Amino acid sequence: MMSKNKKNWLIISVLYAMFFSWYTNLGGELSAEEIKFFLAQAEKNAELNNRPFSKDRYNRLKHFMEEDTGKQFIMVNNIDINENPGFVEGAKEGDTADDLLNRYMEYMTPALLKRASHPIFMGYVVNSSMDVFGIENAETWDRAALMRYKSRRVMMEIATNPVFFGKHEFKIEAMEKTIAYPVEPSFYLGDPRLLLFLILLSFGLILQIRSRD
Repeated sequence: MMSKNKKNWLIISVLYAMFFSWYTNLGGELSAEEIKFFLAQAEKNAELNNRPFSKDRYNRLKHFMEEDTGKQFIMVNNIDINENPGFVEGAKEGDTADDLLNRYMEYMTPALLKRASHPIFMGYVVNSSMDVFGIENAETWDRAALMRYKSRRVMMEIATNPVFFGKHEFKIEAMEKTIAYPVEPSFYLGDPRLLLFLILLSFGLILQIRSRD
């Protein structure tokens, strides 16, 4: 018969395995068929919304997907807020930049969370850029944000959803300028898989010690 300690560790192991398998991309790299599909969908969305889909954007998306490693990545965002945004279809007259961003996140938040993706850092800028080299108009920013994506597949699923295209207009109008680029972390102490492992390990050890008393 299994001891109480063994049962506890079994439950803890199963819980961690369930989270790990959900949070980690186990689907591997994007296939050639997936890349072709996502590119076609992106072009179709642009055409339906009368927005240009430049050759440069096409090539950047294609390269981003072809270089897929199957790993998680973090999108680094620098944001300069538009203090006087114009009207966007689907918004209310007089909506501020924050109102527009909230409307954008109404789609993004559930789309991200159900795919094990989420913000990991958000903050307000407290000074103009301390060091600028080789780039113009980069002295002033308002906010910074880091967004964790489970995989490049996940990002493309969200970005090529036809619903996203309309919501993206809110984000565009809310910003004066922005820079966003993907980074694969090589050192990431805040990874929830590590944090949950340490929490469950501590919990298991506490239960084991108490069972001996």
